[in-house]
Order: sequence, then C-alpha cells, then structure tokens
Amino acid sequence: MALLCGIDIGTSATKTLLCTAKGRVLATAGVEYPVYTPKPGWSEQEPDDWWKATVKGIAAVCKKAKKKPSQITGIGLSGQMHGSVFVGKNGKSLRRALLWNDQRTAAECAEIEKRAGGRKKLISMVSNVALTGFTAPKILWVRKHDPKTYAKTYKVLLPKDYIRLKLTGEYAGEVSDAAGTLLLDIKKRRWHKGLLGKLGIDADMMPPVYESPEVSGKISDAVAKLTGLKAGTPVVGGAGDQPAGAVGNGIVRAGIVSATMGTSGVVFAHSDKAVPNADGNLQSFCHAVPGKWCVFGCMLSAGGSLQWLRNTLFAADVAAAYKAKRDPGKLYPQMIQEAAQAPPGCEGLIFLPYLTGERCPYPDPEARGSWVGLTVRHNRSHMIRAVLEGITFGMRDQIEIMRGRGVRIREVRASGGGAQSKFWRQLQADMYKAKVVTINTQEGGALGVALLAAVGTGLYSSVPEACAAAIKVTETLNAHGPTARAYDRLYPTYRSLYQSLRGEFRALGRII
Repeated sequence: MALLCGIDIGTSATKTLLCTAKGRVLATAGVEYPVYTPKPGWSEQEPDDWWKATVKGIAAVCKKAKKKPSQITGIGLSGQMHGSVFVGKNGKSLRRALLWNDQRTAAECAEIEKRAGGRKKLISMVSNVALTGFTAPKILWVRKHDPKTYAKTYKVLLPKDYIRLKLTGEYAGEVSDAAGTLLLDIKKRRWHKGLLGKLGIDADMMPPVYESPEVSGKISDAVAKLTGLKAGTPVVGGAGDQPAGAVGNGIVRAGIVSATMGTSGVVFAHSDKAVPNADGNLQSFCHAVPGKWCVFGCMLSAGGSLQWLRNTLFAADVAAAYKAKRDPGKLYPQMIQEAAQAPPGCEGLIFLPYLTGERCPYPDPEARGSWVGLTVRHNRSHMIRAVLEGITFGMRDQIEIMRGRGVRIREVRASGGGAQSKFWRQLQADMYKAKVVTINTQEGGALGVALLAAVGTGLYSSVPEACAAAIKVTETLNAHGPTARAYDRLYPTYRSLYQSLRGEFRALGRII
C-alpha cells in the first residue's frame, strides 16, 4: 500500500501527516518551536529547530499509525513562504531565518523598486510589487547589515527547501514557493536573471526550481539511518504553504476559492494565467498545479489577532492551562461561545486587525490594530465578537479585490481556525455573501503536499485527479439575509477607518 508523508514547516510548529493514496489520514503530529522578536517588527527562527521538529514528527506519526518509516513511499514538503535561510557551503544555516512577517525591510523594498527601474518595470518582470515580507528584500538587508554572513552564503533557501536539503542533500526549490521571493519570472517559471543582476545578487545563490509534483531529491543514506526512512525514497518539489493548502482544499480549478485562517488569513483562487497586480495588495504566483497560476491575498493577523486576544483577556486561563499541561487552544470555543452573546456589529464596536502591520488590502508595515467605538455598554463578549468580525472583514477585503479583478467566486472553502466553529463559518458566509463550505479534511498544506507526492510517484496522472479522489464537500452554509445586510451596512465604515487613521499610525511609530 502506498504510504505518503506530508511535512509542513509552519511558523508556530511543524506538522507531519501520513495518509493513503486516496487521502485517508492515518496520523498527524505537531512539534512546536519559538519565534524570536529581537526588535519590534522583527521575526526570526532557528532553521535547525524545523529540522529537529521534522525528525520528531516523522517518528511520531509512524508510531501513531503503527507503521514503519521505511514503509513511506513518497514525501512532500510545504512551509511558510518568503522566509530566508542563509546556508554555507557545508550545508549548515549561518544565522536565524528572517520570516514572512518580518517588517524590517521597508528601505530595501524601495531600493528594489529603484534598481528595477520603478514599480511598473518591477511588475513587468516578476508580476508583483516589493513587499517587506518577501525574500528578496531580506537578502539585501542581510547583505547590508550582516555582511559577514552574506559573504559566507552559498545558497539562499526557503524554509521547506532547507528541510529538503537536510533530507536529501539536494539544493532545490519549486516554482510556487520561489514565486514568493520576488526573484522568479512567474510567467516563464524560472529565476529572473535580469532582476537578480540589477539587484547584484549572484544567480548561483538561488537553487534550481522544479514543478511541485516533480521528484526533486531522494532520502539520503545518513537520513535513512537517523529516521528509519528508506534510502532513495522520493521527495517531490512540494509547495509554499498557501499553494499547498489550496491543493489540500481542492482549489485546483476556477470558481472555487479558499479562505484559510491560521496566524495569517489568506484568500486563494486558482488562475489559468498570471495576474499582475499593480496595487500590490494581491499576489500572483505560480500554482502547485503545473502550468497554472494562483492569485491570493494575505492579511497578517487573522488567527493571530484571536490568539493575542486570548493571551490578553484570558491570560489567567492560559497560564492555568499551561500549568496543568492542558492545551490553551481549547479556550477558543469558550471565547466564541461568549462572542455569540453579542449582536452583529457589536453595537457599533469595530476592531482593526492590523497587529503586525498589514499586507492585504494595505501593504503597510506601520498599520496598527485598534478598537474603535468603545462605550460603557461594551463588555468582553462585544470585544471578542468585534475581533472575530474585524478578522472576517479583513478576509472580505481580499474577496472584494478579487471580484474587482474579475475572479469568479461561486464557492468559498473555509479552513484553518476560522473553520472550526459553525458560528464563525456562518459569520463568514454572511460577510462574504457567498456559499461557504467545509470539506472532509482540514489538514491543509500537509495533505496537499502528500497528494503532490502521490502524483510525483505515479499514483495519479495530475493534481486535479488526486484532489478529486481525496476531497469531498461535507457542509454548505449560505448567507443569512438580515445579518448579511447588517454587515453590508457596516463594511464601508470598517473600510474607512484605516484611511482615517493611517497618518496617526505613522505618527505613533515615529513617537515610539
């Protein structure tokens, strides 16, 4: 029996999954690690923490499924996009990786636009604008501020590709993740040597790129001894976390869109062509489906806003959970139940979810979170619901931009934390004014890359064929008329608040 393994290098944890060729999940495991924030707006991790988590995760899922690692027939890799791992000639990481939500590179983004010949010229080359989260500005930042590391750098890898190096000894990437570096010609699906030259980055620092289902390496003898995996087991290209999650949700044809709420919140649509975006609020990347593209937006603090709220308003409960060795995540249902006691619109209370700056719809690292409209009538239930509504309005921002770009949306597939509660799923249907469905799995990226491994090892002829075999709709929710209309009336006010406060956000940043 084919036994497939998906490994997803997330921001808070690495998730490992075992499944059959038809996507039946046999076991999952998560191993957490820290994020370091040495300065406000900075976000870093130790790449070798990902590797330790990978080794533990493989052992854990095999133990849970009562399978031997040597029975695994194919491996797919997913991971947080845009992170930068600077690797020396010995294959070891040279410094902490700068992550997708690191905001230190505003000056480098401006430098990239200037060197490219302006924003329009940059878009013509790589179909996207320079954002602080992308990899290219991180490379320039390290070159300027950590020149000793840069001088020793042999390759710059994305997070999942560092794990590929550890598993196989191969320096390799793939097109969906590489598109998020701002250095890939996404139309031709190869590194843009012209832009690399303008930025003074040696093209040899970037690894060769594959299509997502292609075999990119095989398990090395050393790793076979360490993990029990069979030497020679194929590892496919895999995908960045968003394209991988899209495959895991069946977003592999037009009309179906995913709304995924993890730490960040992403709305993702399949596209048969590259869709340049002059405003920089959406990204157009290569999809994990060979020869196809995707368009998506990312708000930086979706589930992250709810986590912040939990740690702030429920700090004593969180501390008690950790002391009793209980999962503090179990507080979320309690919070949502409390939120349901407040009415839609929270009697005029609005939350802006820009706790770590913003990316979509506003590429603004200086944006701040806030409650607006507080009165003495408001209590904790209002504050919790306002956070849920603010997050979901942020997701609607992305959907409205896509509609404005001509993306057809007939169905939204909810996943991540926002799909765990029926209350929140209905809230999404009411705000999006669209059918919101759930599917028979919520495994997302780890399942997506396991399905890519199924294609790469010959079990399916295409990614859509693999998704059709594994993914089924299990629930459909439609917008509730009165509530949807109430949110329609509130949405323009929500939209206006960022514009009204943008200058004050910048002023606060200068004061601090």
